Amino acid sequence: MMGLLMVGSIVNYLTRSTLAVAAPSVLKDLDISTQEYSWILSGFQLAIMLQPLCGYVMDTVGLKFGFAIFAIAWSFICMAHGLAGSWQTLFGLRALLGFAEGSANPAGMKATAEWFPATERGLAGGFFNMGASLGSMVAAPLVAWAILTHSWQFAFVLTGAIGLAWAALWLAFYQSPSKHRALSAMERDYIVSGQEAHLAGQGRPSIGVIVSQRNFWGIAIPRFLADPTWGTLTFWLPLYLTTVRGFDLKQIAMFAWLPFLAADLGCLFGGTISITLQKYGGVGLINARRSAFTAGALMMTGVAFVGTVENPYVAVALLSLAGFAHQTLSVTVITMASDLFKRSEVATVAGMAGTCGNAGVLIFSLLLGALVTRVGYTPFFIGLAALDLLGAVILWTVVRERQRETIAAVA
Repeated sequence: MMGLLMVGSIVNYLTRSTLAVAAPSVLKDLDISTQEYSWILSGFQLAIMLQPLCGYVMDTVGLKFGFAIFAIAWSFICMAHGLAGSWQTLFGLRALLGFAEGSANPAGMKATAEWFPATERGLAGGFFNMGASLGSMVAAPLVAWAILTHSWQFAFVLTGAIGLAWAALWLAFYQSPSKHRALSAMERDYIVSGQEAHLAGQGRPSIGVIVSQRNFWGIAIPRFLADPTWGTLTFWLPLYLTTVRGFDLKQIAMFAWLPFLAADLGCLFGGTISITLQKYGGVGLINARRSAFTAGALMMTGVAFVGTVENPYVAVALLSLAGFAHQTLSVTVITMASDLFKRSEVATVAGMAGTCGNAGVLIFSLLLGALVTRVGYTPFFIGLAALDLLGAVILWTVVRERQRETIAAVA
C-alpha cells in the first residue's frame, strides 16, 4: 500500500513540476515575464490552500474513491496546460490543478495513520514523501526530453496521461486494512495494537475543534515557515539555473534533479532519526519528531550560501543539501498530524496544515517574483534558512504531547 501511495505522490509531483521544467520554453514562447510567472504560480498556491476541503471529502466519502476522483481530475487538467496561449489561461489551469493536487498530502497522512503503528509512521511517512522528491526529480529529464523531441505542449499531455494510468491502479488495488483480503489477522492486530487508543475516533471532523487546539498551530506554523523551500526548489530552480547560472535545457536535465535525489534521502533520514531516538535514546515520540525537525533546520543553513558561491556546481550541491535538509524536517512535521490527532481527523488536519504551508509558498513566491530582478536570489536563500530555524523554535515551544490522555486510554 505504501508503494502504491508513493507512486501516486511521484505522479502528483511530476505533473505539478512539469511547468517548472518547461518554464524557460513556455515563458519565451508565450512572452510571459518573470512577474507574470509568479502570478501563474500564485494560482496554484491559492487553490492548493483549499486542501482541507480535499481532506474533509476523503474523511467523509472514504480514501479510495475520494483520492481517485482528485487524481483523475488533476491528470486531465495537466493535459489541458498544453492548450494554453497566455499567462491568464495558465493561471486558471494552475488554480484548478492546485485544488485537485491538494488531495495528495491529506491522502498520504490518512493512509499512513490507517496502515502503520505509531513507531513506524515516521519512516512510512518518509517513504510516502519520497514521492514528492522522485516526482520532481523525474520531471527534469522526462520533461526536457519531451520538449527536445517534440514540444512543451507534449510534455503536459505525457505527464497527465501517466496520472490517469496511476488512478486506474489506485482504484484496482487500494483497500483499508480492515477490508484488505491479503492482510493476515496477525498483521492486522499488529497495526491496531501499535496505534494510540486515544486517537481512535469516528464521525466527521470538526474544523472548529481542530483550530482551537494549540497542537494544530504547533505544526501548522512550522509548515508555513518551512514549505517555501520546497516551493522554491520545485517551481523556481530551473529558472534560477537558466537565468543566473547560465544552464541550457540539456544542463537542466542533467543537474536540476539532483536536489530532489538528495531530498529522497532526507525523507528516509528524518524517519530514521525519529525511530533511532525512540529505540535507543529513550526519547518520546513527539520529542523524537522535534529533534529530527531541528536537525533538518540546522542543515538548512547551507542554503544561505547558494547565492554567494561563484561555482555553479557548488551552488547545485548546496541546493541539494537544502533538498536533503528540507525533507528531513518536512516529513517529520507532516507526520505529526497522525501523532497528535484522531484518525478520523488526520486528513482534515493534514490538509489544514498544508494550507498554511502553501500560504507560505504563495507569499514567498510573490515576493520573489516581484523583487528578484532588483535584489537577486541571494536574500531569498538566506531567508529560507532563517525561516526553518524559527520553525524549529515554534515546534518545541507550542506542541504538547497528550500524555494524560494516553495514560487514561491505556488504564
